[in-house]
Amino acid sequence: METLPHTPPQPRTLRKGRGATSNPPSRYDSQVPVESDDGWGFLDEALPPLRTTVEDDASRSIIARNQSPDLPFDRSINPYRGCEHGCVYCFARPTHAYLGLSPGQDFETRLFAKPHAAKLLEAELRKPDYQCRFMALGTNTDPYQPIERQRRITRDVLQVLADYNHPVGIVTKSDLVTRDIDILAPMAAKGLARVYVSVTTLDRGLARTLEPRAATPVRRLDAIRALSAAGIPTGVSMAPIIPAINDAEIENILAAAAQTGASAAMGLLLRLPLEVAPLFREWLAVHAPLKADHVMNLLRDMRGGKDYDAQWHKRMAGNGPYAALITRCFDLAAERHGLAIRDWALDRAQFALPPRTGDQLSFL
Repeated sequence: METLPHTPPQPRTLRKGRGATSNPPSRYDSQVPVESDDGWGFLDEALPPLRTTVEDDASRSIIARNQSPDLPFDRSINPYRGCEHGCVYCFARPTHAYLGLSPGQDFETRLFAKPHAAKLLEAELRKPDYQCRFMALGTNTDPYQPIERQRRITRDVLQVLADYNHPVGIVTKSDLVTRDIDILAPMAAKGLARVYVSVTTLDRGLARTLEPRAATPVRRLDAIRALSAAGIPTGVSMAPIIPAINDAEIENILAAAAQTGASAAMGLLLRLPLEVAPLFREWLAVHAPLKADHVMNLLRDMRGGKDYDAQWHKRMAGNGPYAALITRCFDLAAERHGLAIRDWALDRAQFALPPRTGDQLSFL
């Protein structure tokens, strides 16, 4: 996205523990604010810490549906809008613009929770025309981000899916998922659940700047171990793969995941839609200035000369020699460690409406 003027982040805009290095206006803003000093040294003052705020979301439905031909699911649930993990590369950041907020620091500090998600889900599952198919959690924002510890919305959603024997798949960067093993393990025993834990790097320092409030790499590997030990089909997701930043870790990440019990792996190339591209370039300028041009040149080589190519089947894999090299390296490492992508077809034939107090008994 290049429609708005953009300046490099200033030192005073950097906030400890936040992934985005600034809070630029969204693509819908017609005016761009510009800081100016009133003569009292305002621009020399450090900005106060950014606090996380959470508001209730008044959504009237909870299942998001898509018709994307390159996704293996057509429905998903996102208990939260925005994500405190603060991953600078998150492709969901532009969705905050729909709320009149910045995809930058607003996305990771101004969060919205859906407290009625479980009730809304149950109402949708009970509709006469509902057809059971695989339900995905964690497709946009992480269902186990830090506020889930108090809100427990994801757990309530999982309990409803378990009650209805509805198949579910989860992708998360948080070891908090292990809290819900008591729900997931029985579902997995019925062929109704699987989990992918996202591990993008084993370098704790890199993780701290890329994904400042997500679980450490070690804790994510521990989560894979715990989930696998509980009999839950568990894979590792290396997403995104960023050229010259973490692509050299493919072998080590897959080896570590296999050693902790993962039985499948998937990898996706970095995506930079809309406002994400300038935010990621800012991050490079601050955290990897000597590599910045090299990283962006490699990405553009894989995107037809652009920061991003949104074409179906190309947006998550890229094109060209370097993209092919990454794919080949990943496939060979996955094969070597027994982590080939698995279908893990979950059973939707078990889906059934549990009886409720006052329901009329069926004569059939």
